[in-house]
Amino acid sequence: MSILLTTLNSKFIHTNLAIRYLKKYVEDIEKIDIIEFTINQTTEEIARKIFILSPDMVGFSTYIWNLEQTLDVCKRLKIVNPNMKILLGGPEVSFDSKKLMEENAFIDYIICEEGEETFKELLLGFNLYNIDGLVFRDDGKIIENKKRKPIENLDSIPSPYIGSDEDFSGKIVYYEASRGCPFTCDFCLSSGKRVRFFSVERVLEDIDYLVKKDVKQIKFVDRTFNANKKFAKDIIDHIIQLNPNDINFHFELTARLLDFEQIEYLKNVKEGLFQFEIGVQSTNEKTLKEISRNEDYEKVKNVSLMIKEGGNIHQHLDLIIGLPYEDYMTFSKSFDDLYHIHPDKLQLGFLKLLKGSKLRLNQELHGYVYLDKPPYEILYNNYISYSDIVKLKFIEEVVEKYYNEGYFINSIEYLIKVEFSRPFEFFEDFSKYLFSVDFFNTSHSKKSLYHYLNKYYKYKNFDNYEILVDIMKFDYLYSKVDNILPDFMQTSSKIESNEFHSILKNSNIINKMKYHSPEQPTKEILKDVNICKFNYDILEIIKNPKKEYNQDERIIIFEYNKKGVLNKSNVLDIIKII
Repeated sequence: MSILLTTLNSKFIHTNLAIRYLKKYVEDIEKIDIIEFTINQTTEEIARKIFILSPDMVGFSTYIWNLEQTLDVCKRLKIVNPNMKILLGGPEVSFDSKKLMEENAFIDYIICEEGEETFKELLLGFNLYNIDGLVFRDDGKIIENKKRKPIENLDSIPSPYIGSDEDFSGKIVYYEASRGCPFTCDFCLSSGKRVRFFSVERVLEDIDYLVKKDVKQIKFVDRTFNANKKFAKDIIDHIIQLNPNDINFHFELTARLLDFEQIEYLKNVKEGLFQFEIGVQSTNEKTLKEISRNEDYEKVKNVSLMIKEGGNIHQHLDLIIGLPYEDYMTFSKSFDDLYHIHPDKLQLGFLKLLKGSKLRLNQELHGYVYLDKPPYEILYNNYISYSDIVKLKFIEEVVEKYYNEGYFINSIEYLIKVEFSRPFEFFEDFSKYLFSVDFFNTSHSKKSLYHYLNKYYKYKNFDNYEILVDIMKFDYLYSKVDNILPDFMQTSSKIESNEFHSILKNSNIINKMKYHSPEQPTKEILKDVNICKFNYDILEIIKNPKKEYNQDERIIIFEYNKKGVLNKSNVLDIIKII
């Protein structure tokens, strides 16, 4: 039998973990082929490629972002090749499986929840009625077998990566060190599932292998990576000892499980090696209690601030819009609470009532109205109107472009501190302006985003316009958007070529550089630096924005690190050095 396993990833750079597990689990029984597509490809293109491969069975890994498109592909395949068996698995088909098969006659099998053993028994030809975790058709009837017990010894599952001849260079590779979650959050599918761990030895062996494969990022999908303190520390210690270059490791953590000793230890880690994602979801106590999330926000805040203080770990904090007892105003407070921590990313997600989650089962209690097709996103509930949801959609896009990308950190921080009473007020006001100029109906380059912010400055008629432009210019060069400044930023006299060379030959300046040394030729250093004049003492303004400032010309060197994982420059004020 020829078998093809596939999925529709959200991006080309992503790799699917589930189909690789299945392939390795049955490799001694059947030869399995793998092919991956993205949701940006057309249904016709995907179906055509699978049809040409002509497998006897094709299995799809399904999620909320790809189910509808996957079903369209399956329908096409069944029409053009009725003998091809269609198998679905994954979180999006593990609930209401029987109903899904009733609505889609082209599906032959569904594997519910953990799939390795179920898939193996199916290929071995077990009696279908005896395969736990399988939903199938028999003589026009849909049969739903009992649930399968989870695999106890996770090490019995072969590594999905070791021994593969795939090229993972430059890819985001998903990895899990454990399955399940110790917590019982009402919005989550992993809620309350007993945590099982792979052995530390197994995890370290896989990490060593992937690092040698030059992957861009190893993204751990464990729901709570630090559920076991020693287990997490052993893995992190190993990564630190490896000290790999041009790669980072992403973990989802629970803040209250981190202690002072751990955080202090992490402050010595190489910059950019780790990314921490901490799901805060809300700072409203009534909301957190209702969704069974027993988090102490003060603890979360203190942990996040300590991580931020280290300056070496990319920190990502999450909020969910649409939770019980969270209205527009209480959400704005949650937003402000997290903004004041200044995480590298502040992600605003909209609640999805996932199949099997407690919130979906109890939807009437809070008056949830939501889309009945993936991604099951809420439209409104008893606490927040659809009108407010729409406003927050625009605000979320502004946060993504003007905060999370990291290109406007100082410009926005100055505005909030000098012109607004609170962070949410700025993002709300700016999103209203952008809506009025039709910003949300087109795509934008980084450069054009600066133009929109400049137009907003002018529209609001802020008192300190010249300072605002100087700060924008600083952000523009600090983030290395482009070496050529937009016209509205060219407010100072230019530095001529001979001045560039003269500055970079000054030993006091070169010795203060972080990424270059006096031994390097000036021509080589020039490739990785920019030097620009400013009308104000910009570094002092960034530190103390509320003071009054007069013009005070400064020359700033921006030194770029080509190998840096984090988007940061080394900044030198020449006036203070010479």
